[in-house]
Amino acid sequence: MTELYPGIPEAASIGGPDTVLTDDEIRHFVLDQLGSYDFDDKRVTLVVPDGTRHAPVAMMAHHIRDALGDRPKDVRVVIALGTHDDMSEDAIAKLMGYEPGHFEDEFPGWQIFNHAWRNEDTFEDLGTIPKEKIGELSGGRLTDRPMRVLVNKMVCDTDITLILGPVLPHEVVGISGGNKYLFPGLSGHDVIDMSHWVGALITCFEMIGSRGVTPVRQMIDAAADLVPSTKIMLGMIVKPGTLDLQFVSFGDSKAAWEACANVSADVHVKYVPKAYKRVVSIMPEMYEDIWTAAKGFYKLEPVVAEGGELILYAPHITEIAHMHPGLNDIGYHNRDYFVKQWDKFKDHPWGELAHSTHLRGMGTYDAETGIESNRVTVTLATSIPREVVESVNLNYIDPADVDFAALEADPDTLIVPQAGELLHRLESERAEVVK
Repeated sequence: MTELYPGIPEAASIGGPDTVLTDDEIRHFVLDQLGSYDFDDKRVTLVVPDGTRHAPVAMMAHHIRDALGDRPKDVRVVIALGTHDDMSEDAIAKLMGYEPGHFEDEFPGWQIFNHAWRNEDTFEDLGTIPKEKIGELSGGRLTDRPMRVLVNKMVCDTDITLILGPVLPHEVVGISGGNKYLFPGLSGHDVIDMSHWVGALITCFEMIGSRGVTPVRQMIDAAADLVPSTKIMLGMIVKPGTLDLQFVSFGDSKAAWEACANVSADVHVKYVPKAYKRVVSIMPEMYEDIWTAAKGFYKLEPVVAEGGELILYAPHITEIAHMHPGLNDIGYHNRDYFVKQWDKFKDHPWGELAHSTHLRGMGTYDAETGIESNRVTVTLATSIPREVVESVNLNYIDPADVDFAALEADPDTLIVPQAGELLHRLESERAEVVK
């Protein structure tokens, strides 16, 4: 049985933190595990991540196709967008590994959908979790409102929900994956806003990479328990900087997540001997706005020295948040800025408030003087105009003025290419993170 979820059988797994699996090993594992699972005459909904998650989704989707064969009654694929923008046909084709316009040629009988989160008809109402229960799950951080659970109907009017996705350190929940692909991946706003705000109250600095079932994970699991379909997961641990898999797990969505999370906590955390005065996060082009590219801050904040600076270098980015224009109204501020002015901000979407605090980092706010003090400076080196950057309470630098030669020669500067996936922490904190 699992350690974190007593009564649930352990997931099957292959690989480990010091392993790189071969294509044959991965294929045989998927074919064996899914081949022996009862999909006969079942309706199956396959949940996959969007393009902001780095993983060999196309390869795994083809293995799943081969393992399922013609046993299911039907198979639908739904992309867990959360509140990200729809993926285009070209982007979906790249994600799933087929020529644009030829999905059914590659996956006969299957259908694929973006999670249409803007459309109210997308959702099934699974009821509410009482405010008393939310208070318990959140560790007393949120006690005054129930949580309404809305989820994409496709994981309700199905027999089996099969989640495919990577597991990584995460700013809101601790370590991503598992039922997080349902909430917030396929969720209505209430679960998104409330769970994200609880994460913000804990702070990204404290939460990210945390092992175990965090308060936010408890809220997500409670929502997922209301989903009537059988929930299983094919979880992946991707070797940093590659598409190679080090670990794959299959089983109940909670058990498979637990197995992957234990490996992620070792594989996806890099410990450095000191804090740096300046950190430069070079963001891959798969992050299309600051809403998604902010992971370059989340995963490096712990190694920026007090009073230091983190530069998000992403010349390809032209806007703050395509799907969340409300961020232009509230800007980026630390947790206390919102908490100590709660009457002013309580009606703003809490998910945006949470994201704001995650990118601004640790700090304080004096309500009497109106002075906000932040632990570090956040600078955007993007194609977003200076006036826009400064209007949301961040610093601006022209990407052309970033002198990488000088920065590389500076012992107090850390440059991180392909930022956004590997969590960095101080060596001195290793024991606390492993607790």
